[in-house]
Amino acid sequence: MQSNYRSFLGNAKDLVSTIPNFQTNSPAKPEREKIKHTLIGSSKAVIATIRILHQLGYADIGDWSPLLPTSNPGEFMSILIRTIIVQ
Repeated sequence: MQSNYRSFLGNAKDLVSTIPNFQTNSPAKPEREKIKHTLIGSSKAVIATIRILHQLGYADIGDWSPLLPTSNPGEFMSILIRTIIVQ
């Protein structure tokens, strides 16, 4: 069950990469940035979309948060946080 929450936990690499580089003579390096994906819909639709994204190789099923109910009846959400390189 720990893998379900892995995307919400920070790690040292992410913290180091967010520290700005103050050296003026260094070449520009690509920046890493967090992006959040939120799926909202029926539990069947959210689970189906998570499976499709897994089949496409975009994200492992265990990287998504557990289904969380929204304030709307019959509606659920799941969240994925990824770190990407922004150039």
